[in-house]
Amino acid sequence: MLDLDKWQEILSTIRKNKLRTFLTGFSVAWGIFMLIVLLGSGYGLENGVKKEFEGDAVNYISINSGITSLPYQGMKAGRYIEFDNDDPPMLAPIPKVDKTASRTYVFGNQTITYKNEYGSFDIFAVSPDYYFVEMLSMAEKSRFLNEKDILDFRKVVVLGKVVRDALFKDHDPIGEFVKINGVPFQVVGHFDDPGGDRDISRVYIPVTTAQRVFNMGNSIRNISLIMKDLSVDESVQALTKAKQLLGKKYKFDPSDSRALFVWNSIENYQRFMDLFAGIRFFIWIIGIGTIIAGIVGVSNIMTIVVKDRVKEIGIRKSLGATPWSIISLILQESVLITAFAGYIGLVLGVGLLELVSKILPPTDFFANPEVDFTIAIGATILLVVSGAMAGFVPARRAAAIKPVEALRDE
Repeated sequence: MLDLDKWQEILSTIRKNKLRTFLTGFSVAWGIFMLIVLLGSGYGLENGVKKEFEGDAVNYISINSGITSLPYQGMKAGRYIEFDNDDPPMLAPIPKVDKTASRTYVFGNQTITYKNEYGSFDIFAVSPDYYFVEMLSMAEKSRFLNEKDILDFRKVVVLGKVVRDALFKDHDPIGEFVKINGVPFQVVGHFDDPGGDRDISRVYIPVTTAQRVFNMGNSIRNISLIMKDLSVDESVQALTKAKQLLGKKYKFDPSDSRALFVWNSIENYQRFMDLFAGIRFFIWIIGIGTIIAGIVGVSNIMTIVVKDRVKEIGIRKSLGATPWSIISLILQESVLITAFAGYIGLVLGVGLLELVSKILPPTDFFANPEVDFTIAIGATILLVVSGAMAGFVPARRAAAIKPVEALRDE
């Protein structure tokens, strides 16, 4: 049952000791505020790095051809490795490989024209499954390249958003023809890509068409292995097998670090996640340490409160006050100060994160600082409970005071 007299007394005590109450509350509010800000900043860093992965899948291994740096089976170092169209199917049977994709770059004149509009953009010749590497967001009524484009050597092209806007403005490009190095290609799709302007400044054409039209032979420069769900260790094993197969075909040492240039997105993504798990752990250590400091402050100040009110407590006990009534009075004051200050710290911390999120534009390393509201509320509740526990020790000491000794206290 709510005891109004007791709460009026608590509020009266707080008003009489404004500085003491402020210092107690500030230590608690600062602990919660720092925990929220640190957690939010940690998530901001994590979101910024995750944004870099949005433009690409995180379940693929990219293999680029290089130049050998080790002699092998009587052959000298310095040989250039050049993949061909038969390599992706050769690597497809590797366990856990779901799809394989090929890619090569069209060198030379990069100018793409449409009527009187023109621009210089990156031209990539790819196979259809390369779509799963870039995780493209295709526009309505658009499509990516398909197997029939590859088999029939079709002159079709898919445009990035920047290319589409530069050449067509507000005009729908589907079905129109653009010229790549003077050769007409029909637009079958256009796309956006979370990876940023670099990725949406590209155009994609069928790899077989590019090889035939631009005299590129049968060569490709990159093979991507899109993997099924697997661990980092399994991805390393798949990569080792791919190196062995390619090494056997092109006669190079599979351990030659310069013969192939590899990007294992599975391994790199896990490395970043482990890093941020460590950062979050470190932030919690700092935040909890700050909160503990606040709780110790509450305990110390409540001890002073008890000491200042020894005579009052003695009079209460001589008039018949029970030990629990004394304990509950001290505890309720401790909880009130802790809860109110914790709420203020929570609001200020979340408010600062919201302000920073609106003012600072997302970057490659920091974006949308936020904190899980459940964690924030949980931390505040924990602080209130801890504050009650902090006030319990001086409260028990107060309850143990004998009326005669209290009345003698000066």
